[in-house]
Amino acid sequence: MSTDESGAAAEIDAIIANAGDWHGPLLAELRGVILSADPDVVEAIKWRKPSRPEGVATWMCDGNLCVADLLKRAVRLTFPKGAKLDDPTGLFNTRLDSATVRAIDFPEHARIDADGLRGLVRAAIAVNREG
Repeated sequence: MSTDESGAAAEIDAIIANAGDWHGPLLAELRGVILSADPDVVEAIKWRKPSRPEGVATWMCDGNLCVADLLKRAVRLTFPKGAKLDDPTGLFNTRLDSATVRAIDFPEHARIDADGLRGLVRAAIAVNREG
């Protein structure tokens, strides 16, 4: 795991660059929204394994907020404590039956509701800070 901001940022830059298609720019846009939610949000790389040596882009603030996965047909943001979050704009569209996790799949050409996503990130920060 890397929690060094500059090191993790560079590794996430590499994940974006290596995506090579629409996934990279979409992840970059999502990343910008996540980072704009709170100045205390930090980037990390977690869950390295032989099948995924680059690891998983993760955003944290007093705990994990969300993680990004590049799927064949979507960029997925998974919120580990998503079931505890209010989602007034209805962004969560997958993992809805999980007791804890919620996720958003962003397909190619997705329009990002930046305000709604920023609100979810802020709600995740509040849940983390509540303990």
